[in-house]
Amino acid sequence: MNSGRRDVRPPAGPGTGSPGLDPLAAVRADGDPHTDVYLTGTVFLDIIFTGLDSAPVRGTESWARGMGSSPGGVANMATALARLGLRTSLAAAFGDDMYGEYCWEALAQGEGIDLALSRTVPGWHSPVTVSMAYEGERTMVSHGHEAPPPESAFNGRHAPGCAPPSRACVASLVPGRREGWLGCAAERGSRIFADVGWDDSGRWDPADLAGLEHCEAFLPNAEEAMRYTRTSNPRAAARKLAERVPLAVVTMGAEGACAVDGRTGESAEVPAIAVDALDPTGAGDVFVAGFVTGTLADWPLADRLAFAGLSAALSVQEFGGSLSAPGWAEIAAWWQQIRACEAGAPAALRRQYAFLDEVLPTAGRLSPLARAVPTIGFRRPA
Repeated sequence: MNSGRRDVRPPAGPGTGSPGLDPLAAVRADGDPHTDVYLTGTVFLDIIFTGLDSAPVRGTESWARGMGSSPGGVANMATALARLGLRTSLAAAFGDDMYGEYCWEALAQGEGIDLALSRTVPGWHSPVTVSMAYEGERTMVSHGHEAPPPESAFNGRHAPGCAPPSRACVASLVPGRREGWLGCAAERGSRIFADVGWDDSGRWDPADLAGLEHCEAFLPNAEEAMRYTRTSNPRAAARKLAERVPLAVVTMGAEGACAVDGRTGESAEVPAIAVDALDPTGAGDVFVAGFVTGTLADWPLADRLAFAGLSAALSVQEFGGSLSAPGWAEIAAWWQQIRACEAGAPAALRRQYAFLDEVLPTAGRLSPLARAVPTIGFRRPA
Protein backbone atom coordinates (compact mmCIF):
# COMPACT_ATOMS: atom_id res chain seq x y z
CA MET A 1 0.00 0.00 0.00
CA ASN A 2 1.37 3.35 -0.98
CA SER A 3 1.51 6.35 1.30
CA GLY A 4 2.02 10.02 0.63
CA ARG A 5 1.93 13.52 2.05
CA ARG A 6 -0.58 16.23 1.56
CA ASP A 7 0.79 19.63 0.63
CA VAL A 8 2.36 21.09 3.74
CA ARG A 9 2.59 24.78 4.46
CA PRO A 10 5.17 25.27 7.23
CA PRO A 11 4.06 27.49 10.08
CA ALA A 12 4.91 31.16 9.63
CA GLY A 13 6.18 31.41 13.18
CA PRO A 14 5.92 29.81 16.59
CA GLY A 15 2.49 28.19 16.69
CA THR A 16 0.07 30.19 14.58
CA GLY A 17 -2.60 29.22 17.08
CA SER A 18 -0.77 31.41 19.63
CA PRO A 19 -0.97 35.21 19.95
CA GLY A 20 2.62 35.74 18.79
CA LEU A 21 4.35 35.16 22.12
CA ASP A 22 7.54 33.11 21.92
CA PRO A 23 8.15 31.73 25.43
CA LEU A 24 11.66 30.60 24.41
CA ALA A 25 12.81 33.94 22.97
CA ALA A 26 15.21 34.52 25.86
CA VAL A 27 16.94 31.16 25.44
CA ARG A 28 17.15 30.85 21.65
CA ALA A 29 20.60 31.00 20.07
CA ASP A 30 22.17 30.60 16.65
CA GLY A 31 22.58 26.96 15.74
CA ASP A 32 19.57 25.76 17.76
CA PRO A 33 17.30 23.26 15.98
CA HIS A 34 14.33 24.87 14.28
CA THR A 35 11.91 22.43 15.92
CA ASP A 36 11.16 22.95 19.59
CA VAL A 37 9.18 19.76 20.22
CA TYR A 38 8.79 16.59 18.17
CA LEU A 39 5.98 14.08 18.68
CA THR A 40 4.82 10.91 17.02
CA GLY A 41 1.72 8.84 17.61
CA THR A 42 -1.84 8.22 16.48
CA VAL A 43 -4.28 10.98 15.55
CA PHE A 44 -7.94 10.21 16.27
CA LEU A 45 -11.08 12.07 15.33
CA ASP A 46 -12.66 12.78 18.71
CA ILE A 47 -16.43 13.09 19.06
CA ILE A 48 -17.29 14.35 22.53
CA PHE A 49 -20.67 14.29 24.25
CA THR A 50 -21.09 16.51 27.31
CA GLY A 51 -23.97 17.48 29.56
CA LEU A 52 -24.85 13.88 30.41
CA ASP A 53 -26.45 13.47 33.82
CA SER A 54 -25.07 9.95 34.24
CA ALA A 55 -23.40 7.12 32.39
CA PRO A 56 -25.45 5.62 29.54
CA VAL A 57 -27.68 2.76 30.68
CA ARG A 58 -27.97 -0.42 28.62
CA GLY A 59 -31.17 -0.59 26.64
CA THR A 60 -31.92 3.13 26.88
CA GLU A 61 -31.25 6.22 24.79
CA SER A 62 -29.37 9.14 26.36
CA TRP A 63 -29.40 12.68 24.99
CA ALA A 64 -26.37 14.91 25.52
CA ARG A 65 -26.82 18.64 26.00
CA GLY A 66 -23.51 19.37 24.26
CA MET A 67 -21.31 17.89 21.55
CA GLY A 68 -18.00 18.72 19.97
CA SER A 69 -15.61 17.29 17.38
CA SER A 70 -11.86 17.81 17.17
CA PRO A 71 -8.58 16.05 16.36
CA GLY A 72 -7.58 13.79 19.25
CA GLY A 73 -4.94 11.32 20.35
CA VAL A 74 -1.44 12.75 19.93
CA ALA A 75 -3.08 15.84 18.41
CA ASN A 76 -4.08 16.89 21.94
CA MET A 77 -0.47 17.34 22.97
CA ALA A 78 0.67 18.81 19.66
CA THR A 79 -2.06 21.46 19.69
CA ALA A 80 -1.43 22.39 23.32
CA LEU A 81 2.28 22.91 22.59
CA ALA A 82 1.64 24.95 19.45
CA ARG A 83 -0.87 27.20 21.22
CA LEU A 84 1.79 28.01 23.80
CA GLY A 85 4.08 29.21 21.02
CA LEU A 86 6.39 26.21 20.61
CA ARG A 87 7.49 25.16 17.13
CA THR A 88 5.88 21.75 17.02
CA SER A 89 6.54 18.89 14.59
CA LEU A 90 4.23 15.87 14.42
CA ALA A 91 4.89 12.58 12.61
CA ALA A 92 1.63 10.67 12.25
CA ALA A 93 -0.47 8.73 9.77
CA PHE A 94 -3.69 10.28 8.46
CA GLY A 95 -6.49 8.48 6.66
CA ASP A 96 -7.44 9.69 3.21
CA ASP A 97 -11.08 9.96 4.30
CA MET A 98 -12.92 13.14 5.28
CA TYR A 99 -12.01 12.65 8.93
CA GLY A 100 -8.33 12.51 8.06
CA GLU A 101 -8.58 15.55 5.82
CA TYR A 102 -10.32 17.53 8.55
CA CYS A 103 -7.70 16.57 11.17
CA TRP A 104 -4.82 17.42 8.82
CA GLU A 105 -6.20 20.84 7.97
CA ALA A 106 -7.15 21.61 11.59
CA LEU A 107 -3.60 20.89 12.75
CA ALA A 108 -1.53 22.24 9.85
CA GLN A 109 -3.54 25.28 8.82
CA GLY A 110 -5.46 25.96 12.00
CA GLU A 111 -2.70 25.44 14.56
CA GLY A 112 0.52 25.88 12.56
CA ILE A 113 1.81 22.40 13.42
CA ASP A 114 4.54 21.15 11.08
CA LEU A 115 3.27 17.95 9.41
CA ALA A 116 6.17 17.54 6.98
CA LEU A 117 6.99 14.19 8.58
CA SER A 118 3.37 13.00 8.53
CA ARG A 119 1.77 11.00 5.74
CA THR A 120 -1.58 10.16 4.20
CA VAL A 121 -2.40 6.45 3.86
CA PRO A 122 -4.71 5.61 0.94
CA GLY A 123 -7.54 3.27 1.88
CA TRP A 124 -6.90 3.52 5.64
CA HIS A 125 -9.74 5.00 7.64
CA SER A 126 -9.11 7.41 10.49
CA PRO A 127 -9.29 6.09 14.05
CA VAL A 128 -12.27 7.49 15.97
CA THR A 129 -12.94 7.99 19.67
CA VAL A 130 -16.32 8.81 21.19
CA SER A 131 -15.95 10.40 24.62
CA MET A 132 -18.82 10.86 27.07
CA ALA A 133 -18.23 13.37 29.86
CA TYR A 134 -20.28 13.26 33.06
CA GLU A 135 -19.72 13.83 36.79
CA GLY A 136 -16.27 15.28 36.14
CA GLU A 137 -15.03 12.11 34.41
CA ARG A 138 -15.27 10.65 30.94
CA THR A 139 -15.83 7.27 29.34
CA MET A 140 -14.37 6.58 25.92
CA VAL A 141 -15.07 4.12 23.14
CA SER A 142 -12.51 3.94 20.31
CA HIS A 143 -12.22 2.15 16.99
CA GLY A 144 -9.34 1.96 14.56
CA HIS A 145 -6.67 -0.19 12.97
CA GLU A 146 -2.91 0.24 13.11
CA ALA A 147 -1.62 2.13 10.10
CA PRO A 148 0.61 0.18 7.72
CA PRO A 149 4.30 1.07 8.01
CA PRO A 150 5.58 3.73 5.61
CA GLU A 151 7.54 2.56 2.59
CA SER A 152 10.49 4.64 3.75
CA ALA A 153 10.77 5.66 7.37
CA PHE A 154 9.59 9.23 7.91
CA ASN A 155 9.52 9.81 4.14
CA GLY A 156 13.31 9.89 3.99
CA ARG A 157 13.47 13.23 5.79
CA HIS A 158 15.87 11.93 8.46
CA ALA A 159 17.57 8.76 9.65
CA PRO A 160 15.17 5.80 9.94
CA GLY A 161 14.17 5.10 13.52
CA CYS A 162 15.39 8.44 14.85
CA ALA A 163 13.60 11.70 15.53
CA PRO A 164 14.72 14.87 13.72
CA PRO A 165 16.83 17.42 15.63
CA SER A 166 14.66 19.20 18.20
CA ARG A 167 14.93 20.78 21.62
CA ALA A 168 12.61 18.20 23.12
CA CYS A 169 10.59 15.11 22.32
CA VAL A 170 7.44 13.92 24.05
CA ALA A 171 6.84 10.18 24.22
CA SER A 172 4.09 8.01 25.63
CA LEU A 173 5.67 4.85 27.02
CA VAL A 174 3.83 1.58 26.47
CA PRO A 175 4.42 -1.02 29.22
CA GLY A 176 6.65 -3.77 27.92
CA ARG A 177 7.48 -2.09 24.60
CA ARG A 178 10.77 -0.37 23.84
CA GLU A 179 10.68 2.90 21.90
CA GLY A 180 13.88 2.57 19.91
CA TRP A 181 13.93 6.16 18.68
CA LEU A 182 14.25 7.62 22.19
CA GLY A 183 17.92 6.68 22.56
CA CYS A 184 18.82 8.24 19.22
CA ALA A 185 16.89 11.42 20.06
CA ALA A 186 18.60 11.71 23.44
CA GLU A 187 22.03 11.25 21.85
CA ARG A 188 21.22 14.14 19.51
CA GLY A 189 20.60 16.37 22.51
CA SER A 190 16.81 16.31 22.65
CA ARG A 191 15.31 16.47 26.13
CA ILE A 192 12.84 13.61 26.47
CA PHE A 193 9.57 14.04 28.38
CA ALA A 194 7.43 10.94 28.87
CA ASP A 195 4.16 9.79 30.31
CA VAL A 196 2.82 6.24 30.38
CA GLY A 197 -0.36 4.39 29.49
CA TRP A 198 -2.39 2.18 31.76
CA ASP A 199 -0.94 -1.32 32.22
CA ASP A 200 -3.79 -3.60 31.16
CA SER A 201 -1.75 -6.65 32.17
CA GLY A 202 -1.88 -5.59 35.81
CA ARG A 203 1.82 -6.36 36.30
CA TRP A 204 3.04 -2.80 36.80
CA ASP A 205 6.59 -4.09 36.45
CA PRO A 206 9.15 -1.26 36.87
CA ALA A 207 11.34 -3.08 34.33
CA ASP A 208 8.73 -2.24 31.70
CA LEU A 209 9.77 1.41 31.96
CA ALA A 210 13.17 0.83 30.35
CA GLY A 211 12.68 3.95 28.22
CA LEU A 212 13.17 6.12 31.31
CA GLU A 213 16.93 5.77 30.93
CA HIS A 214 16.71 8.25 28.04
CA CYS A 215 14.26 10.65 29.69
CA GLU A 216 14.77 13.93 31.48
CA ALA A 217 11.26 13.98 32.94
CA PHE A 218 8.56 11.40 33.64
CA LEU A 219 4.99 12.60 34.23
CA PRO A 220 2.61 9.79 35.29
CA ASN A 221 -0.61 10.27 37.24
CA ALA A 222 -0.78 9.33 40.89
CA GLU A 223 -2.29 5.87 40.40
CA GLU A 224 0.29 4.90 37.79
CA ALA A 225 3.17 6.28 39.85
CA MET A 226 2.14 4.45 43.02
CA ARG A 227 1.60 1.14 41.25
CA TYR A 228 4.99 1.22 39.52
CA THR A 229 6.85 2.22 42.69
CA ARG A 230 4.84 0.07 45.13
CA THR A 231 4.25 3.12 47.32
CA SER A 232 1.12 4.29 49.12
CA ASN A 233 1.07 8.01 48.30
CA PRO A 234 1.96 10.17 45.29
CA ARG A 235 4.72 12.13 47.04
CA ALA A 236 6.57 8.97 48.02
CA ALA A 237 6.11 7.72 44.46
CA ALA A 238 7.66 10.90 43.06
CA ARG A 239 10.69 10.51 45.33
CA LYS A 240 11.09 6.89 44.27
CA LEU A 241 10.79 7.70 40.56
CA ALA A 242 13.38 10.47 40.93
CA GLU A 243 15.90 7.69 41.58
CA ARG A 244 15.37 6.54 37.98
CA VAL A 245 14.80 9.77 36.07
CA PRO A 246 16.20 13.27 36.64
CA LEU A 247 12.78 14.84 37.14
CA ALA A 248 9.67 13.05 38.40
CA VAL A 249 6.31 14.82 38.18
CA VAL A 250 3.14 13.21 39.53
CA THR A 251 -0.31 14.63 38.83
CA MET A 252 -2.77 14.18 41.69
CA GLY A 253 -6.09 15.24 40.23
CA ALA A 254 -8.02 17.51 42.57
CA GLU A 255 -4.98 17.69 44.88
CA GLY A 256 -2.75 19.28 42.23
CA ALA A 257 0.71 18.01 41.33
CA CYS A 258 4.08 17.34 42.94
CA ALA A 259 7.60 17.03 41.55
CA VAL A 260 11.04 15.95 42.69
CA ASP A 261 14.30 16.88 40.95
CA GLY A 262 16.57 13.88 41.43
CA ARG A 263 19.67 15.86 40.50
CA THR A 264 19.32 18.64 43.07
CA GLY A 265 16.93 17.13 45.59
CA GLU A 266 14.53 20.05 45.08
CA SER A 267 10.84 19.27 45.45
CA ALA A 268 7.72 21.32 44.74
CA GLU A 269 3.98 20.93 45.07
CA VAL A 270 1.10 23.10 43.83
CA PRO A 271 -2.62 22.74 44.53
CA ALA A 272 -5.15 22.34 41.76
CA ILE A 273 -7.17 25.35 40.63
CA ALA A 274 -10.89 24.89 41.26
CA VAL A 275 -12.93 25.41 38.08
CA ASP A 276 -16.30 24.31 36.71
CA ALA A 277 -15.21 21.40 34.52
CA LEU A 278 -17.10 20.82 31.29
CA ASP A 279 -14.93 18.11 29.76
CA PRO A 280 -11.68 16.64 31.17
CA THR A 281 -10.64 15.09 27.83
CA GLY A 282 -6.99 15.87 27.09
CA ALA A 283 -6.31 17.71 30.36
CA GLY A 284 -3.31 15.49 31.09
CA ASP A 285 -1.81 16.28 27.70
CA VAL A 286 -2.28 20.01 28.26
CA PHE A 287 -0.57 19.67 31.65
CA VAL A 288 2.46 18.03 30.03
CA ALA A 289 2.57 20.73 27.34
CA GLY A 290 2.58 23.46 29.98
CA PHE A 291 5.35 21.74 31.92
CA VAL A 292 7.47 21.22 28.79
CA THR A 293 7.07 24.91 27.92
CA GLY A 294 8.22 26.07 31.35
CA THR A 295 11.12 23.62 31.38
CA LEU A 296 12.44 24.67 27.97
CA ALA A 297 12.11 28.31 29.07
CA ASP A 298 14.20 27.57 32.21
CA TRP A 299 11.53 28.55 34.73
CA PRO A 300 11.81 27.49 38.39
CA LEU A 301 10.30 24.09 39.19
CA ALA A 302 7.36 25.48 41.20
CA ASP A 303 6.46 27.90 38.39
CA ARG A 304 6.51 25.10 35.84
CA LEU A 305 4.15 23.02 37.96
CA ALA A 306 1.83 25.95 38.54
CA PHE A 307 1.74 26.87 34.85
CA ALA A 308 1.03 23.28 33.82
CA GLY A 309 -1.80 23.04 36.33
CA LEU A 310 -3.30 26.34 35.18
CA SER A 311 -3.16 25.29 31.52
CA ALA A 312 -4.95 22.04 32.33
CA ALA A 313 -7.57 23.81 34.48
CA LEU A 314 -8.42 26.23 31.68
CA SER A 315 -8.69 23.38 29.17
CA VAL A 316 -11.41 21.46 31.06
CA GLN A 317 -13.76 24.43 30.70
CA GLU A 318 -13.99 23.81 26.92
CA PHE A 319 -15.20 20.91 24.77
CA GLY A 320 -12.79 18.33 23.42
CA GLY A 321 -9.13 17.51 23.86
CA SER A 322 -6.97 19.34 21.32
CA LEU A 323 -9.18 22.37 20.70
CA SER A 324 -9.79 22.93 24.41
CA ALA A 325 -6.13 23.87 24.97
CA PRO A 326 -5.65 27.50 26.03
CA GLY A 327 -3.45 30.08 24.34
CA TRP A 328 -1.63 32.98 25.98
CA ALA A 329 -4.63 35.27 25.68
CA GLU A 330 -6.79 32.89 27.75
CA ILE A 331 -4.04 32.61 30.35
CA ALA A 332 -3.67 36.39 30.45
CA ALA A 333 -7.43 36.86 30.84
CA TRP A 334 -7.48 34.48 33.81
CA TRP A 335 -4.56 36.27 35.48
CA GLN A 336 -6.14 39.67 34.90
CA GLN A 337 -9.32 38.42 36.55
CA ILE A 338 -7.39 37.08 39.55
CA ARG A 339 -5.45 40.32 39.98
CA ALA A 340 -8.61 42.42 39.68
CA CYS A 341 -10.34 40.36 42.36
CA GLU A 342 -8.15 41.41 45.28
CA ALA A 343 -10.75 40.55 47.88
CA GLY A 344 -12.08 37.38 46.30
CA ALA A 345 -8.90 35.68 45.08
CA PRO A 346 -6.80 33.98 47.77
CA ALA A 347 -3.52 35.74 48.46
CA ALA A 348 -1.70 32.42 48.07
CA LEU A 349 -3.04 32.09 44.52
CA ARG A 350 -1.82 35.56 43.60
CA ARG A 351 1.61 34.81 45.02
CA GLN A 352 1.78 31.42 43.27
CA TYR A 353 1.16 32.96 39.85
CA ALA A 354 2.97 36.28 40.22
CA PHE A 355 5.59 34.99 37.76
CA LEU A 356 3.01 35.44 34.98
CA ASP A 357 3.64 39.19 35.09
CA GLU A 358 7.06 38.53 33.56
CA VAL A 359 5.98 36.19 30.77
CA LEU A 360 2.54 37.23 29.55
CA PRO A 361 2.13 39.05 26.22
CA THR A 362 1.51 42.77 26.26
CA ALA A 363 -0.89 42.59 23.31
CA GLY A 364 -3.91 40.35 22.76
CA ARG A 365 -4.24 37.91 19.88
CA LEU A 366 -5.81 39.02 16.65
CA SER A 367 -8.27 36.17 16.20
CA PRO A 368 -10.02 33.69 18.50
CA LEU A 369 -8.77 30.15 18.95
CA ALA A 370 -10.66 27.37 17.22
CA ARG A 371 -12.94 25.39 19.51
CA ALA A 372 -14.69 22.05 19.05
CA VAL A 373 -18.03 22.24 17.24
CA PRO A 374 -20.72 19.56 16.77
CA THR A 375 -19.56 18.66 13.26
CA ILE A 376 -16.25 18.34 11.43
CA GLY A 377 -16.92 21.43 9.33
CA PHE A 378 -19.48 23.50 7.52
CA ARG A 379 -19.48 24.24 3.81
CA ARG A 380 -18.45 27.80 3.18
CA PRO A 381 -20.61 30.00 0.94
CA ALA A 382 -19.40 30.15 -2.65
